[in-house]
Amino acid sequence: MLQAAIILIDLLFISLLTFGLYFPRHRRRDLVVAYLVVNVGVLAVAQVLASSTVGVGLGLGLFGVLSIIRLRSSEIEQHEVAYYFAALAMGLLAGLSTEPTVLTVVLMALILAVVYFGDSPRLFRSYRQQTVVLDAAFADESALIAHLEGLLGARVHGVHVRSLDLVNDTTLVDVRYQVSAARSAAALPDSAGTAGTAVLQESGR
Repeated sequence: MLQAAIILIDLLFISLLTFGLYFPRHRRRDLVVAYLVVNVGVLAVAQVLASSTVGVGLGLGLFGVLSIIRLRSSEIEQHEVAYYFAALAMGLLAGLSTEPTVLTVVLMALILAVVYFGDSPRLFRSYRQQTVVLDAAFADESALIAHLEGLLGARVHGVHVRSLDLVNDTTLVDVRYQVSAARSAAALPDSAGTAGTAVLQESGR
């Protein structure tokens, strides 16, 4: 009966994490089933381990093994990895608890609260990150930053040149920047409006 209660508590928290936070914010359906299965799977295995002689030690070993798993079939963003670990941690907390305790519930609620605030679209909403291909080779960092600020219409806080092709006259750069308050609430357009310049990837809000 007590085990059934902790299972129901875990299902409540993983439902809030998946259907209350992740999907409404990011709308990626394939990861919904991943988070649910990871959580319930870890819960089931940890429940069995908690009732055996191997107990917590093997349970923590399981957490360590699962923590290095990387799904190679598709790209996973860092915020999606955070949801993945949240689902895993809540399943492990519930699975290793033989009965529902205040500490277990508080820790699971704490994980949910951290994800809620840490992944809030209102947190650092004016800061963005993009990987950009430029149709010119910029060997000088100051010239590169000035060009990017004019291109993006934003203040550049950091650049990392991934590739500098002097033969084909291109630069592949990872740029961290801050848009103005008027633009921070709106998504950036697919094109920056400059011929020959393509934005490949954007993350951040």
